[in-house]
Amino acid sequence: MFKWKSKEQLRQLLGELVQVQSVSGSQAEKDFPEVVVSKLSELAYFKEYPDHLNRTYLSDGRSFISALVKKTPVTKKTVVLVSHFDVVDVQDYGKWKQYAFDPEKLTEQFYSVKDNLPEAVRVDLDNGNWLFGRGTMDMKCGLALHMSIVEQATYEEYDGNILLLTVPDEEVNSEGMRAAVPQLVQLAEKYNLEYTTILNSEPMFSNFPGDLNNYFYTGSIGKALPGFLCYGKEAHVGEPFGGLNANYMASVITAEMELNMDFCEKVGVETTPPPTNLIYRDLKTEYSTQISHRAVTLFNLFLFERSMTDVVSMLQQKAINAATEIEQSYMSKATKYSQHTEFTPQQLKVKVMTYEEIYDYALEKYGEERVEELLSNCDSEKDDRERTIDLVDQLAALCNELAPMIVIFFAPPFYPAISSGKTRLISNLVNELKEYSHETYNMKFTVQNYFAGISDLSYVGLNNENSSIESLINNMPMWDKGYSLPIDDMKKLNVPVLNIGPVGRDPHKWTERLDADFAFGPLVDLLDLTIAKLFAAHYEVNEQILSS
Repeated sequence: MFKWKSKEQLRQLLGELVQVQSVSGSQAEKDFPEVVVSKLSELAYFKEYPDHLNRTYLSDGRSFISALVKKTPVTKKTVVLVSHFDVVDVQDYGKWKQYAFDPEKLTEQFYSVKDNLPEAVRVDLDNGNWLFGRGTMDMKCGLALHMSIVEQATYEEYDGNILLLTVPDEEVNSEGMRAAVPQLVQLAEKYNLEYTTILNSEPMFSNFPGDLNNYFYTGSIGKALPGFLCYGKEAHVGEPFGGLNANYMASVITAEMELNMDFCEKVGVETTPPPTNLIYRDLKTEYSTQISHRAVTLFNLFLFERSMTDVVSMLQQKAINAATEIEQSYMSKATKYSQHTEFTPQQLKVKVMTYEEIYDYALEKYGEERVEELLSNCDSEKDDRERTIDLVDQLAALCNELAPMIVIFFAPPFYPAISSGKTRLISNLVNELKEYSHETYNMKFTVQNYFAGISDLSYVGLNNENSSIESLINNMPMWDKGYSLPIDDMKKLNVPVLNIGPVGRDPHKWTERLDADFAFGPLVDLLDLTIAKLFAAHYEVNEQILSS
């Protein structure tokens, strides 16, 4: 009767999904939804209710899928299953690249050369049933299990509605999920749905090399991408003290920011990783004997509960520290050099400004029409990071009388931190799941407030106050120029979140692998139990409301 319920059926379904090479930004990413729609369309329910299965297109031809199974026409309570179907590229597979999207063949190959594989992989192969391949763990296994849940819902296996949502682009800018959030709101209004929980099934991520713990996640970590545009003073290399090298400025900031523990947040036993550099480069486009007077450096910054207002304040302080070091170092070296020449050192002052401050300065001095015309000449073919850098660079060049200066800004993407661990519904549920897992499967699970791998759950609510979000918006040049968040709809949703997914290893590596025994055994049971308890808890809450 069922197509996707047994271990063998689920393994076959996963293999079929993985074989579609849906690398982010590829044609296959655009084609992938047709595979899912085709499979779901075979279910009797969607033949009867074809309008409940939808494919919604983004402006670039990619699309996301929503599939709603209603228990009865009047049933409101709904669990939303969220997944993404894009994967990262496979250049890292080297000689194994031809098998990267064929889990069965790649797994067979790896088992045959087990002794030549990294030690951690060998240990897993000796102790479990692992399935290799790009997307097996991140995260087409989650999608396969969600499709199975949808199928079971069509046979009225659950006491409520199931809504599947699977999206593209999670690995880059989350354009899929950002576009899907307004539709979640619209579907709730159209079909009179009450969302109980947004349930994701991203794989468990290791907190450190060799981490073998199992996790339930009651939220997802936040991420910002702060940048520093360094605008020095041009000069000939024969007269270096007549200017200020922006590459040097950027190096001082990078040293100040890199792995700086001041930015780490701690919630319970969880700690955010410190910031690390993602982009660092000179903005000169050609070789010359002019010193580099424009450079940029960008950082990954993880967030738990810290507001963006506080983040901006901390970034300003780090930039001020760097500016002070630059000024003092310049003066010290200039003084030493002057002892051998007739050069007279001049005091240097490096300004620190936010993008909001330099934008306001430009408006006042040059007028809105000139500023907006300047910022509209951005190369739309570049990615969001490069476009952001161009916007800040052009504005700084317009206001070059302020140089030398450091301009603080944010580039896309931005992931708000979200956590439902303090809600009674989610807290009670994960405690019950922990007890059940231990008693039934002798498995121990640790509950974490935040999934550390970054996920689309960030967009189904908004914990930050308005003023904090404004601090982000006002310092993000790309905001409403090709990038934004559906803030109003995020606030309307504000649904509890939970992530329960498979055990996997080495995401985004050529040794990416899935624990098939757990994924197609205990995990199936845990997801069924989770959904059953969410619907039961919904009834209990409503009964309490009625009785009160």
